Amino acid sequence: MLAGPLMMHLSYTLRRRFRGHWLPASSAVICSYVLVSLTSFPLPMEGSAHPRICPEVVERIMRPRPSSPCSHLLDDPKLCVAMVGLPARGKSYIAKKLAYYLNWVDMSARIFNLGEYRRRLVGAESPAEFFHPDNDAARETRRRLAMTAMDDMFAWMDSGGMVGIIDATNSTIQRRTEVVARCKERGIDTFFVESVCNDDEQVFKNIMQVKVRLVDYKAMKIEDAIADFKERIDYYKTRYIPLNPDMDASLSFITMVDVGRHFTIHSLQGYIQMRIVRYLVNLHLKPRVIYLSRHGESEYNVQQLIGGDSDLTPRGEQYALALREFMSKENVPNLEVWCSTMRRAIQTVRHFSRVQSWKALDELNAGECDGMTYEETKLRFPDMYDQRERDKYHTRYPRGESYADLVERLEPRLLELERVQNVLVVCHQAVARCLLAYFQNVDDIEAELPYMEVPLHTIIKITPLPTGCDIEMFPLGVNGVNTHRPRLSSSTSLSVHPKE
Repeated sequence: MLAGPLMMHLSYTLRRRFRGHWLPASSAVICSYVLVSLTSFPLPMEGSAHPRICPEVVERIMRPRPSSPCSHLLDDPKLCVAMVGLPARGKSYIAKKLAYYLNWVDMSARIFNLGEYRRRLVGAESPAEFFHPDNDAARETRRRLAMTAMDDMFAWMDSGGMVGIIDATNSTIQRRTEVVARCKERGIDTFFVESVCNDDEQVFKNIMQVKVRLVDYKAMKIEDAIADFKERIDYYKTRYIPLNPDMDASLSFITMVDVGRHFTIHSLQGYIQMRIVRYLVNLHLKPRVIYLSRHGESEYNVQQLIGGDSDLTPRGEQYALALREFMSKENVPNLEVWCSTMRRAIQTVRHFSRVQSWKALDELNAGECDGMTYEETKLRFPDMYDQRERDKYHTRYPRGESYADLVERLEPRLLELERVQNVLVVCHQAVARCLLAYFQNVDDIEAELPYMEVPLHTIIKITPLPTGCDIEMFPLGVNGVNTHRPRLSSSTSLSVHPKE
């Protein structure tokens, strides 16, 4: 049962190692066997007829490679994720979060929202009657819009997209059957994500926070908009048939009740579906705040040295006190405090109690460049330096990590960040960039993430909302060196502007 998903996991891992090339599962197993063999066999005695395996050989095998002209021959797995549920049940929220996550872990994802197709092709101001089950003309129009969205998804997948998310109600067996059939014609698997909300108060909150703000209701009074949308929901209820493990035995799906209170998971197929479920079961709608900060200024920061495990400078110690004072004024209930295992991070949170230290939050591993200046790395490793200037996201330090490796390392901590409520994370520049890129939903992760500006002695406050994340920056007034290195090209890097 697990053989297929495990093979896909190996294939996905090796895809990251080989600069975006997807290896078929069988090739992944073969490559993994070769690598294990190279590193597991005992070294022969001197004089043996067998050649000695050099560790550098293994390193070269796993080193990132330039894109191959044959990469188009390697098949990428495709998946259609189809949302299911009544209006105002959080489907779009879940779809957006899932797309953020998949793009962050290098699985290209795009949302195809049926409401946007309706507004663009039919018109925004569609009254509740447009959704009446007996309005045959409108029902056929909605079906055509759904098929148009799927056509666009297929075209996007043909150009390299991996996971298409159909954000619609898909509330009838007929519609879901049609979605599966069209995907099957193209050899694409379908996974349904159903959102059920039995909390009337939460449904009303969703209507007030999201629905009445839509362009559909810009000419209406709020009370009229609420009444119209509730009527729309009532029309959908007359035809809505929830997913059921007995009736839908052939389908793969997850049903989420009240976004986190209860789950039904049925017939997962493949590694991507397993990974999606692992992410979704950590989501919740409880109000929360995430505070993100780099450690205080360190001795290596002042000397412009890479990596290391140095202590804080006096200004770094001053920031540690300022950080504690700031968080005391925020007065956040049940605050968790996380930091890395490196001295400069631990010293920054020394004035907090109940601190959790995580190895996953350690700074990007600079390998043989640890303790050097950037100028020294250019002299000693000119090829790596030039490659990193061209592709900073994928290029590894010698015997170290790349940003792509760091994202993979951080994924379990990100899932935990989605699960907990209020947390302060004290980490490092590269780590903060990776986490901030996820919450900001950065468009081009590979191009923008490595150049995001995250200054020292500044707190980033992230407040997740139904429509995205509100992100504020609070410099605490403690001077510190600037460690940001902009890209050499003329294009500008992404940065968050401090809150005055």
